[in-house]
Amino acid sequence: MNAPRLEIDLSKVYDNTRILVELLGDRGISVTGMTKASLGCPEIAEALIRAGVSAIGDSRIENIQNMRHHLVPASMILTRSPMLSQVEEIVKYADVSFNTELEVIRKLSAAAGEANQVHGIVLMVELGDLREGIMPEDMLDVVREVIRIPNIVLKGIGANLACRNGVSPDGTNMSELSALANLIETTFNLTLEIVSGGSSANLNWALSGAGTGRINDLRLGESILLGREPLHRQAIDGLHADAITLVAEVIESKVKPSQPWGEIAQNAFGEKLTFLDRGRIPQAILAIGHQDTDPHGLQPPAGIDILGASSDHLIVESNLPVGSEITFQLNYSALARAMTSPFIARVMKHQGGPIPEPVA
Repeated sequence: MNAPRLEIDLSKVYDNTRILVELLGDRGISVTGMTKASLGCPEIAEALIRAGVSAIGDSRIENIQNMRHHLVPASMILTRSPMLSQVEEIVKYADVSFNTELEVIRKLSAAAGEANQVHGIVLMVELGDLREGIMPEDMLDVVREVIRIPNIVLKGIGANLACRNGVSPDGTNMSELSALANLIETTFNLTLEIVSGGSSANLNWALSGAGTGRINDLRLGESILLGREPLHRQAIDGLHADAITLVAEVIESKVKPSQPWGEIAQNAFGEKLTFLDRGRIPQAILAIGHQDTDPHGLQPPAGIDILGASSDHLIVESNLPVGSEITFQLNYSALARAMTSPFIARVMKHQGGPIPEPVA
């Protein structure tokens, strides 16, 4: 079998999704299954749909287009603010897009009009993480303009936390989002279908037993694919942390000094490293590196330590022979980069058996 490769156990992806859909469903919250880390993989999207997600979300219109071409049967949401240069594609392939700029919404309106369509939008609110979002005090003015724009329907509001600066979702910021939803509805006599509280980072809050207010949707990716919550990278009870693994092949195996010799300058990635002299140690090199994944996000099996990496080499302390394979677990950064590498194959597995048909 080719290496390096991502081994994707669709049965485990399905199990993780089903469990989270059920847990959040008991709290009145639906799940938008995020496929951006999997590069819009149609097989993963199908597993999410069969496990009961309400929609598929992705940050790249190209991924949504790919899933449409593979006839993935779901409502599609573009979760990154649209580029003006892509409004025609967005209207064509996405049912809903997340927005913060009136200029972009007007261009979406024009594109929707030309296509004789209506495009749904969710307005994103800034709640402190300082990524995308309309300031809360400006939201009523923006809504007032949006509801006048033809070919556009306001589906709801949403927020994003913990991605740029690590601001945690909690009762305070989620209550602010709920209050804003109520204010919009009473001010303009309308109903917001979606109040999207955030991502997998919201799980600790959503499942804590505290009131969830108006929040009725979360966008889940990392928790489904890796079985972990993003705030502290802790495994979630009952979920598979190995639904996706990365397998790499040993291309050199030798005993070498643990400390380099010669004048030490920066390495290829601008780092100036320090070393502990442990004498001669077994060193194996695998055919994978920074160009393929985030080496800092790889977790090797017990007894194997990662010593370093270059563009296309990963060095580990091991005496495994040439041709051997090592299976790594991944964090989100390593997964996202590995999925985008053209040098890493994808292998779909069903170790837990066939995936059931979509839930009712």
